[in-house]
Amino acid sequence: MTLPFSPARRVLVSLLFTVFLTCLVPTFDSLAQEKHFPQTAGVDDSKMGAYRALGQLIYAASQKGDNAGAARLARILERTWDKAEDYGGETALSKTNHALYEEIDKAMDHFISPLVAHPSAAPDAAALKAAYNGYLEKLKQAD
Repeated sequence: MTLPFSPARRVLVSLLFTVFLTCLVPTFDSLAQEKHFPQTAGVDDSKMGAYRALGQLIYAASQKGDNAGAARLARILERTWDKAEDYGGETALSKTNHALYEEIDKAMDHFISPLVAHPSAAPDAAALKAAYNGYLEKLKQAD
């Protein structure tokens, strides 16, 4: 038995179905926006991979309540970042894109300062998570 749909109604149903499917399937542009880097031992082999990995270790230590360990790693991250930029030569981000370098540096400071300043106290969890996510977003811009 066929349903008594008019040709106009069939076109409308087909159009709605197409729109519905289009909304469900991601476009190739959105897939291409996320960069995927090869990894070694779980660390991205990218320009910012080591800084991202240290940030992940810091955040994980803080989540586990290891505030002293998180503070120690945060200080290592800060020193490593500063020295790499001081002695990185002409390829250092501070030389190639100073504005982005400043943004990442500020995001990193925002993330690690509560940990370094108070290694025996737990930072505000929500604020730390927001600062951590902001730091990771800034690093993505430099990869």
